[in-house]
Amino acid sequence: MVIFLWFYKKMHDEELDTLINKEGERQKSTLNLIASENYPSQEVMDIVGSLLMNKYSEGYPGKRYYPGNMYYDAIENRAIELGKKVFGLGEEWHLNVQPYSGSPANLAIYSALLKPGETLMAMSLASGGHLSHGHKVSLTGTFWKSVHYGVDEKSGLINYEEVQRIAEKEHPKVIISGFTAYPRKVNFEAFGKIAKSVGAYHVADISHVAGLVAGDVHPSPFPYADVVMTTTHKTLRGPRGAIIFCHKELALSIDRAVFPGLQGGPHNNITAAKAQAFFEALEPSFKDYARQIVLNSKALALELMDAGFALITGGTDTHMILIDLKNVRLGGLDAEQCLEAISITTNRNSIPGDTSPFKPQGLRLGTAAVTTRGMKEGDMKKIAEFIYRALFKTESMEILKEEVKAFISRFPLRR
Repeated sequence: MVIFLWFYKKMHDEELDTLINKEGERQKSTLNLIASENYPSQEVMDIVGSLLMNKYSEGYPGKRYYPGNMYYDAIENRAIELGKKVFGLGEEWHLNVQPYSGSPANLAIYSALLKPGETLMAMSLASGGHLSHGHKVSLTGTFWKSVHYGVDEKSGLINYEEVQRIAEKEHPKVIISGFTAYPRKVNFEAFGKIAKSVGAYHVADISHVAGLVAGDVHPSPFPYADVVMTTTHKTLRGPRGAIIFCHKELALSIDRAVFPGLQGGPHNNITAAKAQAFFEALEPSFKDYARQIVLNSKALALELMDAGFALITGGTDTHMILIDLKNVRLGGLDAEQCLEAISITTNRNSIPGDTSPFKPQGLRLGTAAVTTRGMKEGDMKKIAEFIYRALFKTESMEILKEEVKAFISRFPLRR
């Protein structure tokens, strides 16, 4: 999609152009193992950069505060229609496609369901929870009281009996399932039963696994949750943004919390790009993609363990892997920087037992982006080898960097 505006003379900031081109080269030549990143299609990117960004559309379809929104109403309704289809939802579910990103979306959900000072319950940060799940450095931990559950110290797994015990003691009004750093499948049914037993809302944050849910390789939260939030740019492979699903009886509260509660006009270009991503996720090839993500992740986990790395929970069921670096004698930041020096991007991450989020002992990896580039299980052996050679410093980092770049060149980004 290319729109030429005759009244604009082509103008380029050469310095900016240079920086953008350098970033493009970095993406092409980097092995991206950051679990929260991916590569959207050219169609999604074209829509994000389209003329749809030129319009204010405060409000919702049919109820806008500006004129000239007839096509934007249709685009937003199309995004809602396709988004519900992706997850197989009927009329009992409502979808708001306007949230700018995941943290504001979570804030909107809590403000719709909780009064100031009421209690929400979620996973602790060191165990894999997200900042926006009621942690102190986030406004979500300031406006509401928060209590947290963790994981079993030995297995690294959620103890659902312990979650039940905490819920019965604390009586939260909202219980959050879904995490930013937990590599196993989530038992949404168990969370739903626990929430129901204490009269709480069950909010599922599936930001990391939404594409896996859509691809039928991860359990769905929808039969067991009252509200489901997801970002659209991780395994769902869309633009940066978020969406909120809720039961119809909560629709008015959720919509009011998003607008006018937290946001003004939606970003119409992003809304349309979400619709395109949903359209792509409905293609049969997307299920193949989701299945390959998990196959790659499991293969990489096995190769890393064979190389001597300790993994939190002893493996993975999803796109995500968490390495415990204690036996490597490197901190998370050191390991992250060491790998970046050879053109592999991962991110340091807290793991169970960490006492400070500023000195994490873990490294988080994900396979969504490398799967988009076309890598398969056999390629995971080479990736594990690169990680081992870098972190155990078995040879020249410059030589290793050239090997990584040669390997990556076999999987070009299709633009």
